[in-house]
Amino acid sequence: MKRILLPLLVAAACAGCERLYVKQAELPAGASVEERASIAGRVVPTPQQLAWQQLELTAFLHFGINTFTGREWGDGGEDPALFDPAELDADQWVRTLRDGGFRLVILTAKHHDGFCLWPTATTAHSVASSPWRGGRGDVVRELRDACLKHGMRFGVYLSPWDRNAPCYGDSPRYNDLFIAQLTELLTDYGRIDEVWFDGACGEGPDGRKQEYDWERIYATIRRLQPEAVTAIMGDDVRWVGNEGGVGRTTEWSSAVLAPGGSTAGAAENRRLGIDAMSKDLGGRDILARASTVYWYPSEVDVSIRPGWFYHDSEDAQVKSLKQLVDIYFSSVGRNSQLLLNIPPDRRGRIHAADSVRLRELAGYLDRAFADDRAVAGDALWRPEAGESREYALAPGSRINTLLLQEEIDRGQRVEAFTVEALTGGSWVEVARETTIGYKRLIRIPEIEAERLRVTVDATRLRARIARVAAYLVPSLSEEHPATDDGLLARDGWTVCRAEPLTVDMGEPRFVQGLVYAPGEASPEVAYKYRFEVSADGEQWTEVIADGEFSNMMYNAEPRRVEFGRELPARYFRLTASTVAGTPARVEMEHIGIVG
Repeated sequence: MKRILLPLLVAAACAGCERLYVKQAELPAGASVEERASIAGRVVPTPQQLAWQQLELTAFLHFGINTFTGREWGDGGEDPALFDPAELDADQWVRTLRDGGFRLVILTAKHHDGFCLWPTATTAHSVASSPWRGGRGDVVRELRDACLKHGMRFGVYLSPWDRNAPCYGDSPRYNDLFIAQLTELLTDYGRIDEVWFDGACGEGPDGRKQEYDWERIYATIRRLQPEAVTAIMGDDVRWVGNEGGVGRTTEWSSAVLAPGGSTAGAAENRRLGIDAMSKDLGGRDILARASTVYWYPSEVDVSIRPGWFYHDSEDAQVKSLKQLVDIYFSSVGRNSQLLLNIPPDRRGRIHAADSVRLRELAGYLDRAFADDRAVAGDALWRPEAGESREYALAPGSRINTLLLQEEIDRGQRVEAFTVEALTGGSWVEVARETTIGYKRLIRIPEIEAERLRVTVDATRLRARIARVAAYLVPSLSEEHPATDDGLLARDGWTVCRAEPLTVDMGEPRFVQGLVYAPGEASPEVAYKYRFEVSADGEQWTEVIADGEFSNMMYNAEPRRVEFGRELPARYFRLTASTVAGTPARVEMEHIGIVG
């Protein structure tokens, strides 16, 4: 935890100034809940964390060997010769993202398969062994140069899990290799604004368990890129806890979840019974039991497509404008940053289906928030609990969206608030919510109103409300009507056996693929699977021997698998295990068959 023990910032320029704590503060063992809440309300972001939050939108580019194999998690045995994006245009990526409203882009420099998108000295499993650019290409550099050209900030994702490295699982040796890769990325490409790690940790050869040296990893980043924000396994930005694009309705940036991968931090999280997916990470109940509070804001990551890497079968499954707007409201609008994945295709370009949608999103957000109907809503207000302030609205205002912001460089403090609207001479309650933080967006039924009244019902110290705004946001409906997805009707299906799931479809059919839709993300969903078909329930044909439904435990969007051929079958059998290797819970209703 050494790297996150920053000194206290004491605001002592004038008598009576509040003492603020940069990034973290200790909670004394004998302190009351009120005293603990007071300390938590005075924990503030570093300048880098504040700048990161104000970006609002960051783009993720999942690109690599998986783009050419059709997989989500490669196994590390792929032939580098498969990587050959003949029309790769990093400038097109950055222009598309810039025009879509993004200001920072993160590239998967290495995913779990271990294939490196730069010519590293650490392994032959890289672009240097591919035919692309005659083996002299460097995706990281081309994107870095395009970002510099267009004023885009740049970040890298480096997977700690490496399914190609023979030394993975031999912890000291692999940690040396990983540090060497990280050093190359942080030394050879100029300024890096964000370093993004997930906590992926699989088994190495012979089942060996890798133990990452996070303290050494953090020290390397701080030495080589001291201004970079570290995300997810870092101590600047935390994962929201799902990959569905949904933030908490009560989201504290001042949280008790210990960051990073330190042994002491992990032990404290276990003592408190919390992790990144816990519902309460900063309320008074959890503060009462915690020893430390951190400025550790939430990032919501989600893909514009069902998968994270490009698959041409998903060209018609790009999220609709309405879906993306809903995600914006439930991420940026809930005190989080949105990290949206837009995967380049096999040509090395962002597909038109994705780029069109990004332009639509940028245009919609520009229009939606162009006309603030509140008068003088940006005057700083410092209420105590129970205090109210009224805001006039422009004459003839119809509104359906409220925006509130706190001055988070002085901490996050509001615990509960109410908003009323004056309409027809009467005050009507239109919203009752909890946290605000950097930004809170609230949808309300459309109403014509003359004034708004905001009441801070509960707060830690005096709140600092930086802005109150009101808008009439255009309504959206799904643009694309439901179409025939080619799935066979389940009428007449019966379960012959629950484990492994064996189903009689009632009559012979010709099958071409399957869809897995567990409905809800959980550790019990399928990860590894084998799929077989049979004409009589006795003799079985193996269709998929070693399939993967990657990331399903965090994002349960339906996954479609095409067989590439038509097979006669009356019965099918799915044998599936979880990420932990235990039998997965798969029911007949979770499986669709493409006919």
